[in-house]
This record gives sequence, C-alpha cells and structure tokens, in this order.
Amino acid sequence: MESSDFNVLLDMGFEKERAELAVQKSGGLQGALEWLEQNQDKSLDDIKAPLTETNDEDDPSAEPPALRVGEVAKSLVCNECGKKFRSQAQAEFHASKTYVELRQRCSLFLRMHSLTSSYTFREHVDFAESEEEIAPLTEEEKKARLEDLRLKLAEKRAGLSEQDKEDKRRNEAIRRKSTKETQDAKEDLKKNQQIKEAAAKRREKQEEVAAKQRIKDKIAADKEERRLRTEKEKAEREGRALPVAPVAAPMPTTSGPVASKPASAYTETRLRLQTPSGTIQKSFPVDLTLFEVASAIGQESGTEVQSFTQNYPKKVFGPTEFGQTLKEAGLVPSAALIVR
Repeated sequence: MESSDFNVLLDMGFEKERAELAVQKSGGLQGALEWLEQNQDKSLDDIKAPLTETNDEDDPSAEPPALRVGEVAKSLVCNECGKKFRSQAQAEFHASKTYVELRQRCSLFLRMHSLTSSYTFREHVDFAESEEEIAPLTEEEKKARLEDLRLKLAEKRAGLSEQDKEDKRRNEAIRRKSTKETQDAKEDLKKNQQIKEAAAKRREKQEEVAAKQRIKDKIAADKEERRLRTEKEKAEREGRALPVAPVAAPMPTTSGPVASKPASAYTETRLRLQTPSGTIQKSFPVDLTLFEVASAIGQESGTEVQSFTQNYPKKVFGPTEFGQTLKEAGLVPSAALIVR
C-alpha cells in the first residue's frame, strides 16, 4: 500500500476503511479514485464480501514474478496499474500520460465533491520486465483503434471550433463596444474643441473691436483737443473771450417719447426655435455662437441640429455660419428660427 496515496485519500475526507480498500484494490491514486467513484453507492459490507473470495492472482496491484535464469524479457509491466507495454518508448509515454490524467481526474473529483487537497501528483515510474510477449494488433483491431482515434479527434476539434466561435463573438462584442466608446469620446472632444475655438475667436473679435474703438476715441479726443487749443489761441490773438463749451444734451425722461435702443446696445436676444419635437422660447447672450446654441438645443431636445432657417428676411444658417455670434448673424434683439 502506498502510504502517501492513502494519506491523500484521508485528506480528501474519505473514510479510513474505504480508503484502505481503494488503495489495496487499485494500487495507485488514479485507480483508487476511479474505484471510489464506481463504488460510492455501495456499503462497506457489500464491498468486503467479494474481496474474501479473491486471491492474489486477481489483484492488479500484485507485482509480477521476477524473471528466472535464462528467461528473456519480452515486455514491460507497470507495477502501479498493471498495464503491459511492448517497448521502453511506450512505457515512457504511459508514465507522462498518467501524470496528466491523474491530475485531471483528481481535480474533477475534488470539484464534484467540494474537497481540497495539497497532494503532489506524480507519474507512474515503477516498471518491471516480463517474459510475456504481447501479441501484435490484428488488422481489424488496428482499424477499430484508428477509427476510435479519429472520432475522438473529430469531437475534440468540434469542441475547439465551438469554443473558438464563442471567443470570436465575445471578442467582436468587446471590440465594437470599445470602438463606440472611442468614437463617442472623440466626438465629445471635437465638440468641446469647437466650442473652445469659437469662444476664442469671439474673444479675439471683441478685443479687436474694443481696440479699434479705443483708437477712434483717442483720435477724436486728440482732434477735439487741437480744435479747442486752436480756438483759444485765435481768441487770445483777437482779444476776445473764449468760446463757451457746448452743453451736453439732457437725458430723455420717461414722460416723453423714448427712442428704441440700437441692436449693439442689447446684451441678450430672445429666440423662438421651431424644433421637430416642439417650440422652444429661450434667451441667449448676443455674443453666443450659433454652434453653442445648436449644442444647447441638442442637449435639451435630443435633436442633432444641422441648420437654422429664418423666414423673414429669408436666410439659412448652415454649418459654415455656425461660427458667427447671434449679433453678427443679425438675430438681435429677437428672432424666429426653424431648426432642421
């Protein structure tokens, strides 16, 4: 009995007597697991009854007799599972294969029974020489075995093919989701960049207009100063009094008629926007661009704005005019637009 295999079965949670019988009957951990799985529904009395009628010749774990003097080894036998092999290469392949199979079977068994183990898996390495010659396979046996291998290979390939298809579908879904998120991020970045560029252009234009106005005011002030100085010098030469400065016109009162303000004096404009989902009436700063108005309408109504149409005077504001401010587009102090 392999004490290490027996201890592994105990660590897995099996009863002591059942573990002993499994190791005695099979001769190894792999066979013990198979035996336990086959007899898991049987009681210990049912399992022990047939064991009393067996002898050592029926025990697959019993070691084969040693070769006598003059006998030649014609095959190899695995002392751990009882399998026989024609050559050293077959025995080596069996040793490596038993390690993989034992690990897979044990892992599956542990998962099925919710058990854990710290067992270190090892391959079958205990082989002995035997004088028994293994008969070669017949043609029918070769064909049957070859057909069996072909069926197993086809099943394996079919399973891999289905798994590959599922992996491809999953990867494609992930790729599409990633592409959409990337495109949305690019669109948001582009819109934000356009808003920033439009705001920068608006500020530059306002600063340019303010600079020009300051220059005009300076020129006018210098001109007025020269005029007054010239009149003063002329009056001194002629010996007359200085001219009286003109009195500023009185501010209009509320009792009299009040002139309408020019468009340049308004800071806000009121727009009546006819959208596919309804009418929107809203006030906007006059220095806001048409692009920013379109973005605000899109966020509020969920409509992607392509253009604004003004019926009177007839005018269409397309994407090329979206950089204009409401004041530059002549939509002050109010306007009615159709959103398309």
